[in-house]
Amino acid sequence: MPTVTRLLHTRYRVNDLAASVKFYTEALGLKVSRQHTSPRGAQLAFLATPNSTEEIELCQMPDGKAEPVKVQSDLTHLAFEVENLAAFAAEAAAKGYPLSDGPTVTGSGSLIAFLDAPEGYEIELIQRAK
Repeated sequence: MPTVTRLLHTRYRVNDLAASVKFYTEALGLKVSRQHTSPRGAQLAFLATPNSTEEIELCQMPDGKAEPVKVQSDLTHLAFEVENLAAFAAEAAAKGYPLSDGPTVTGSGSLIAFLDAPEGYEIELIQRAK
């Protein structure tokens, strides 16, 4: 059976590309690797994540081409590892991005917490147990 060779990117459709790019770069420290308009007219921004080759693709459809994004509760999330959750949360809150849930200790002893991206996508932050 054929298999894929690696994950390249995950796409999230957004209502306001500029606001979403601002969130991912300011709150999480991701870097925009490229931006362009797709052949269908969608505005795209690809975000590079530290220590990973996979990217996050943010997509804003042209006006009138799609319904506004309405993210269901607990539908999907992205998870990122952080060294120090308390320090990360304090810095994010100072930039206007407070935690929406947590921190919570997991059964393995890790700490987890969540931030909400502009459309309501959840961002999980994980400080692994030592």
